[in-house]
Amino acid sequence: MKEQATLHSRVVNIIGFPVDLGADRRGVDMGPSAIRIAGLEDRLRKLGYEVIDEGDIHILIMESQKIENPKLKYLDEILKTSNVLASTVEDILVRDHFPLCLGGDHSMAIGSIAGISSYCRKQNKELGIVWIDAHTDMNTDLTTPSGNIHGMPVAAAIGVGNVALTNFFGICPKMKPENVIIIGARNVDPDEKDIVQQSGVKVYTMTDIDRQGIHAIINKTLKHFQKNVDHIHVSFDLDSLDPGIAPGVGTPVRGGLNYREAHSLMEAIADCGCMSSFEVTEVNPILDDRNKSAELAVELIASAMGQKIL
Repeated sequence: MKEQATLHSRVVNIIGFPVDLGADRRGVDMGPSAIRIAGLEDRLRKLGYEVIDEGDIHILIMESQKIENPKLKYLDEILKTSNVLASTVEDILVRDHFPLCLGGDHSMAIGSIAGISSYCRKQNKELGIVWIDAHTDMNTDLTTPSGNIHGMPVAAAIGVGNVALTNFFGICPKMKPENVIIIGARNVDPDEKDIVQQSGVKVYTMTDIDRQGIHAIINKTLKHFQKNVDHIHVSFDLDSLDPGIAPGVGTPVRGGLNYREAHSLMEAIADCGCMSSFEVTEVNPILDDRNKSAELAVELIASAMGQKIL
């Protein structure tokens, strides 16, 4: 096995990326603020971490821009701000700190993954990603029914899609497809399915979770990573959860992970001690009930960072 990194850094750097340009539904740009208001920093400090809040990266709103390509909406601003995010994340890792990115829609992962990939290449580390999401996010400009870039970051990371996305930050591909494992998928666009099936990315759908159980699936995932990668990044889209427990998300889909399944996932990651970066996306306060979804996001972050029942 490769020498496995552990969550040894006790310094967590929070980066807000309030982007809603990658999606049709407004409101996820307020996600970073909602998660902060839900008590994230205090929860992390109680777990023994030193917390540095880097603030939010500035992103222009939709109303101040034009859509140049309806198949890649707001591409220029997403790439410009993703470049700032990528550089910030890489710098945090170079300092041996732990980057915790708060979204915003899932187009945020274009920047976060680029920064992590750049760091891993320079350190001769192999990158692996646990992608927890109702969607596989493997559309391209040729398959997307909406033109929304939040549905493209996994494809871009493995070098599939428009060159502006795949070559972003000067790295293509940013990781091996066999080191991407998607958990919780239940809504895949028709033309996207072909890309998923041909990619080499491993997908555990909600049907797989129903049949095998979440504990078995995360154990298989972590066992694969412990043999093959050095840096594990967890990308958690809150729409992986059932809307009954997380109503405030950008793209809710019925039939998602329940409360205990979600915590079991996070607890297993914490027990592994092998997570080196983390992001949470798609919290939408406009659709939420008294910040319930953001509070749940904070609980799950805490579980992934080591909070235990006993």
